[in-house]
Amino acid sequence: MSAGGKAPAPAGRGSVDAFLRRVAATPAPASRGGARGRLLFVMDATMSRQPTWDRALALQAQMFDVTAELGGLDVQLAYFRGHGEFRASSWVSDPEALGRAMTGVHVRGGQTQIRRALRHAMAEARKAPLPALVYVGDCMEEPVDDVCAAAGELGLLGTRAFMFQEGGDRVAEAAFREVARLTGGAFARFDASAADQLRDLLRAVAVYASGGRKALASHARGAGAPVRLIAKQVR
Repeated sequence: MSAGGKAPAPAGRGSVDAFLRRVAATPAPASRGGARGRLLFVMDATMSRQPTWDRALALQAQMFDVTAELGGLDVQLAYFRGHGEFRASSWVSDPEALGRAMTGVHVRGGQTQIRRALRHAMAEARKAPLPALVYVGDCMEEPVDDVCAAAGELGLLGTRAFMFQEGGDRVAEAAFREVARLTGGAFARFDASAADQLRDLLRAVAVYASGGRKALASHARGAGAPVRLIAKQVR
């Protein structure tokens, strides 16, 4: 992929365009009428992630705060680290349970496994509707075409990927933007020193997972610029 973020086309540009047309035709979740939302929270737990992991641990409870009137939220934590290690928690419906799952995880050196995370999301989406995936990371160390192929398949299942990047790595940005585009989701960069940015982004995706695009649009009207930006991107 070029630094400009153009879509890779291992099977031809027409294949990518066909993916996008099919994703656009896949309905984004509307209001769930009191049903609980589901959100897959994926984090890069390789060594560079320690500061953001700790910050997300402190902020994760607030994902639940904004969703009670929309029917509530079930969250699964997934992470990768070390040499090919990938794990996912059970689905939880309260912040304390998610906090316990995160507290027991320690970062380890290793390379990214974003494709594996997307394929896990596909398996979960086939079991039950999965409106949203949140990914928090700072780099990209895998074949981009493989990751984008998985993203296209995930988008066809109705799951929007919200890709949140810490730092300014251009390769990661191009890849994250493409994953968001292929799933009909959104990309945003956040400043690791500004906890409010990550908090607001996580809360916004929780609103989307629980209430759909209409709820996110309503939430964004009273939110800051980063939240308004992702609300505009979601298809």
